[in-house]
Amino acid sequence: MNEKINTQWPETWGVIGHEWAVSQLQQSLLNQRARHGYLIIGPESVGKETLARGFAMALNCLEKREKKRPCGVCSSCQRVLSGNHPDILYSQQDSNTGALKVDEVRSLASKLALKPYEAHYRVAILRDFDRAQPLAQDALLKTLEEPAAHSVLILLAEDIGRILPTITSRSQVITLRPVAARTIALSLRDEHDLDEAQSVLLAQLSGGRPGWAIRAASQPELLNMRVEGLDQLQTLLGENRAGRFAAAETLSKDKAALLNQLELWQTFWRDVVLLAEASGVQVANVDKQDYLSALAAHLTPEEALKALKATRDLIGTLSSTNANARLALEVMLLDYPGLA
Repeated sequence: MNEKINTQWPETWGVIGHEWAVSQLQQSLLNQRARHGYLIIGPESVGKETLARGFAMALNCLEKREKKRPCGVCSSCQRVLSGNHPDILYSQQDSNTGALKVDEVRSLASKLALKPYEAHYRVAILRDFDRAQPLAQDALLKTLEEPAAHSVLILLAEDIGRILPTITSRSQVITLRPVAARTIALSLRDEHDLDEAQSVLLAQLSGGRPGWAIRAASQPELLNMRVEGLDQLQTLLGENRAGRFAAAETLSKDKAALLNQLELWQTFWRDVVLLAEASGVQVANVDKQDYLSALAAHLTPEEALKALKATRDLIGTLSSTNANARLALEVMLLDYPGLA
């Protein structure tokens, strides 16, 4: 971590564009009103885990001055940052399906109930909680209803609609929206040493997701994968039914990769909807502006919205059920325009 980030850490927690959320959690700590359960909602890579990790650091920071927590430099903060703190627990998704299984949830709940090894609080951060099946979500109810005094549970999710009401009603919900492109660009330029042009480009392509922009700055292959994914979608739109079904058979073999692809396609269809409705909002995929505009000119807003909804529905289906990926993908592709 460089000196510039260290200096700003107490104010930002390393979070980009969600200062209000940082301030809200800081005040809860200063007023000794921290909750035992939190639910952070927002798009993939928008900053949910960064905020959760910053809060875990603040809860256990060794800095004596409360207003300076987390300091980012003490031994506790450094171990949280490196992922090696014994009292900060992270969930692990199933390697095949990407789902959060009930056994994993029960294991984390039992560990969370134990006294901390050395910290003030034992914190469990559950990623992609909206991909947990209802039975797995139910396994957390006792933890939320009768929490240990030293425990804090932080759930991360993209879609609150896929989370049981009994979970949301027992958690403090924090909703993170996409971050302004200008805010992301400034962070890339000032904190990650990118030039102005590259910062602006990555910020626009990120779709309001600082995490994606930061990764793309250091991993050029992400940009290549993104271009290949969008090119594949363009090709699919020109295919007939047989061509789309053949592509579905190939894409469905790797469920985790398919979910990543669908997340990308979701940004594509969001852009088409914005253009079809002449909203005036800047599209995320700026390098595909000409193609997006041409496609939007040939579609009604309803047709574009139908494709966007089909993509979102499939993401939800594959994330929360054991549905046959190939068949579900075929159904989605039938809802995409271009077959008539």
